[in-house]
Amino acid sequence: MSERVFRASNVVLGLLCLMYFLTYVDRVNISTAVVSNQFLKEIPLTKIQIGLVFSAFAYPYLLFQVIGGWVADKFGPRRALTICGIIWAGATIVTGLVHGLIALFVARVILGFGEGATFPTATRAMSYWVSKERRGFAQGFTHAFSRLGNSITPWLVASLIAAISWRGSFIVVGCVSMLWALAWGLYFRDKPADHPGITPEELALLPTPAAKARVQVPWAPLIRRIIPVTIVYFCYGWILWLFLSWIPSFFKGQYKLDLKSSALFASGVFFSGVVGDTVGGIISDKLFERTHNPRVARCNMVAVMMLLCGMSLAPILYTRNINVIALALSAGFFFAECTIGPMWAIPMDIAPRFAGTASGLMNSGSALAAIVSPVVGGYLIQKTGNWTLPFIVSMAVILVGATLTFTMHPERQFAEPEPAAPAIPAAAGSPAK
Repeated sequence: MSERVFRASNVVLGLLCLMYFLTYVDRVNISTAVVSNQFLKEIPLTKIQIGLVFSAFAYPYLLFQVIGGWVADKFGPRRALTICGIIWAGATIVTGLVHGLIALFVARVILGFGEGATFPTATRAMSYWVSKERRGFAQGFTHAFSRLGNSITPWLVASLIAAISWRGSFIVVGCVSMLWALAWGLYFRDKPADHPGITPEELALLPTPAAKARVQVPWAPLIRRIIPVTIVYFCYGWILWLFLSWIPSFFKGQYKLDLKSSALFASGVFFSGVVGDTVGGIISDKLFERTHNPRVARCNMVAVMMLLCGMSLAPILYTRNINVIALALSAGFFFAECTIGPMWAIPMDIAPRFAGTASGLMNSGSALAAIVSPVVGGYLIQKTGNWTLPFIVSMAVILVGATLTFTMHPERQFAEPEPAAPAIPAAAGSPAK
């Protein structure tokens, strides 16, 4: 039993789960910090400025989705994730040392640079280390740890702020991330067959890597193929980043709670995402096992969950009861997160040889939403004083996403363009044609 639990593929999956957890702790810790009196006394910010700080992370994050996926396809996940981990850990530590809006903005930009390539690179690693039948589960399970990071971070950061200051909270979690980067670089191998701990039985269950590791990405055809997936993921990302950025402030601003109480409510909402990620991945794989149809297992699943997400948020239109609102937000976040497993399996279904690049193209939709959604949310709150209006806008966006899911076509695997045949030189003395 111990050998099965700690076999190499499970350890790799465990390291990826820890990475997803830490990346989200490091990216959403600012949402709790800016609510604290300690932070606001040292760096007073308006709601629009806070929205800009939230979105600063997303500019390089958007840029490096595709670049990072391409780097992973070309040079391998081992080097890519090790370097990324060092950068994002360093940026988190630096955030605890800043003293103004500009420095804070720059630190968040560097964090986005470091984390930009992480999820596409992790998908590239999973394309060789996870069997096809477990892709939905693997994506859902690893993303569940990112939502676990979401759910724990408000409480964790609030506790660290109370114990050692808001600056110390960033330094502590940054140092933990640095340790992860070193562990990944020492343990992981790009090809399972190169890992000293892999067994023949385990290797037989994993996909066979392509003979040519470094491939030329057919950019234009691949972009055209993935654009519908990117648009749907933008709609999901809109609601995700609104939640990640503004939920702690929502409970504090709307209901005048203290830091720890607002963090407790925020943690409850985010924990529903932990369950949603795992459940969504399992259901998607079960549907694939029964139907062998990626369209049913991915598109149908995503469409239904997005519709349920929009419907679950409806109570915010009719009540101010904090318990009802918390349950509605939790249900909405649960159904939104049920889309994660099937969505991240789609790039592997469509283009397994370019899984890093394809998933980077997809995740650029969420990264773009991360730029726009927090700023729009901050603007609406500051100009109208209405904390529920950003969530109403998100309901409309997620319903648009549900209607567009059937344009993705995961059942149609990407056909690589045939290379042009070399010209045959005419024989000596033959007439030119």
